[in-house]
Order: sequence, then structure tokens, then C-alpha cells
Amino acid sequence: MLLAGDIGGTKTLLALFSPDGGPFRPVAERTFRSSDYSSFETMVAEFLSSVTEPVSHGSFGVAGPVAEGAVNTTNLPWVIEEKSLAGAVGLKAAFLLNDLEAVAYAIPHLEPDDLHVLNEGRPVRGGAMAIIAPGTGLGEAFLVWTDRGYRACPSEGGHTDFSPATAREVSMLQYLQARYDHVSWEHVCSGIGITNIYSFLRDTGAAEEPPWLAAELKRAGDANPVIIENGLRNPDKCEICRLTLETFVSLLGRESSNLALKVLATGGVYLGGGIPPRILPALEGGPFLEAFRGKGRMTHLVNRIPVKVIVNEKAALLGAACYGLERMGG
Repeated sequence: MLLAGDIGGTKTLLALFSPDGGPFRPVAERTFRSSDYSSFETMVAEFLSSVTEPVSHGSFGVAGPVAEGAVNTTNLPWVIEEKSLAGAVGLKAAFLLNDLEAVAYAIPHLEPDDLHVLNEGRPVRGGAMAIIAPGTGLGEAFLVWTDRGYRACPSEGGHTDFSPATAREVSMLQYLQARYDHVSWEHVCSGIGITNIYSFLRDTGAAEEPPWLAAELKRAGDANPVIIENGLRNPDKCEICRLTLETFVSLLGRESSNLALKVLATGGVYLGGGIPPRILPALEGGPFLEAFRGKGRMTHLVNRIPVKVIVNEKAALLGAACYGLERMGG
């Protein structure tokens, strides 16, 4: 059996898979609250104690850069290392992947119901694929074709320099430079980014924050659901939320096509993470695709690139399972 996992700062999903059943049919599955555990080894040991099937290998997607078989988790005080993890919980081998690398491995196995099409395009067989995932942060990865099928490649592209393209975005960059030592795409194109865009519009007077909204935001533990909900449902009543959402999807469209051009993603661009499925109506509107296609001499190229939203919430787990089952089979 293979133990696969999607390790997140808030929750971790673990599941067992058999080579015969494949990555779509877990034998056992459980969700854990990550902060309840002092180490990942403790969580894995608890899960394994609750199952009777023999487990030989582990494969885990985790937020953070994996180097030489080890990772310092981005939003947890854990250090995970492949060999020590395997030894601690009795596995023959354990494999660690960046979380977006795990999502990338799932892409070739996703079904039509797992995806929502934004741009049909004309995919090139064997063409590279790009994955961009705004959630708490901004993850990026890509897939390249090899003689053994698609191979996923991790990236930390979400931390590259944010590049403004309009006068308002220049002002926003200057606003954020007063707050951060380095302003990356993650600062404007993620959950953090939604809050940053809203604050910029409010604090610079570009849009007014109505008193009822200020009160609602104060009551909410997390401002983003309030901003998104009002931007989608009450755009006429709440201009600041509408502008925040329009700015966000425009920036996401631009960075998505930036990534597509850098890896020549003629096989398609896939939007992952927790935010895109929640804002599908905004992504289907004009700002996202206008920004995605606005590439000057390369507009003809990006017009042909398929763009799809991953709506399968377990894509990272599926990808970790696909990778681990492949490694088990040699």
C-alpha cells in the first residue's frame, strides 16, 4: 500500500492507495488539523495505527521548496526529511514533493468534471502545461513532456517581482513597498493579495469603504470571504469590493499568461488553489481573459492556449498518489 498526503498549514489529508485500485480509489482516508501535531511523523504514526493494511511507501505534497529530500514547511513549524520520516514510521521509502508539483502530477489524470473551462483554445499534444494556484499564497509549477510521459517541475515563481502595467498598479506597488521589503506577485495575486488590493483602494481614496462594510469586516475573522461575496453578489452596492475583485482577476490573468509564455504552455494553463473555484463568475467575465490575452505580439499565441480551473479539491492528494504509485512500480 501507498500512503499519500496533502500537507497544508490548516489541514492535512492522508489516504491509502493500492497499486491495483489506483489513485482514484483510496482504501482509507482521513483529514487532520495540522496545528494539533508537533510533527508530521506523529500524525502519520497515528494514521497508520488506525489501519490494518501493510504500508510500504509514502508520497506527500507539502507547501514549501523541497531540496535534497527535505523541506521546512511554509506555514507550520515542521521540518520533514524523507529518510528520517520513513525510518520513524516504518516505511521502505518516502517521497516529498512541493504541493504545486503534486497538483501538476494530477493534471494528466483529471476528468472533464474536475475542470471548468475558461478558454477552450487549441492544445498542442505533448505541449508543456502551466499551473498557477492562488490560495493563502501563490503557487506555480509546470509540466514538460518526456519519453515516459509528463514530468512535473516545481517553481517558486509566485515570489518573483510584481511588475505593474497601469498607473493605478504603479501606485499600488509604491503603497506596498512601504509595507514590504520585497513586493512579489504573491502580494497581489493570492489571499494575501486580495486584502492588500482592498487596503490600497481604501487607504488611497481610490474607492470608498461604506460604514456597513467596515462593520462587517470588523466582525469577520477573515476579510476575504466578505470582500469576495460582496464583489460577486453586490457589485453595484459595494464599489470597493467590485474593484478589488476586478483588479485581482486582472492581475491573475496577466501572471497566468506570463507563466504560460515563460514555459511555452501550449498544452494549457490550469488554475488551482482555493480561490479560483470560489470566483468562477468573476473569472468568466472580461478582466481575466482580457489580461491573459493582452500580450502584444504574442496575443495570437496565448489565444490558442486552453485555460481551465481545477475544481477537484483533492487534486494535490491525487497527484501525490500518482507520483508515489509510479515510483513504487519502478
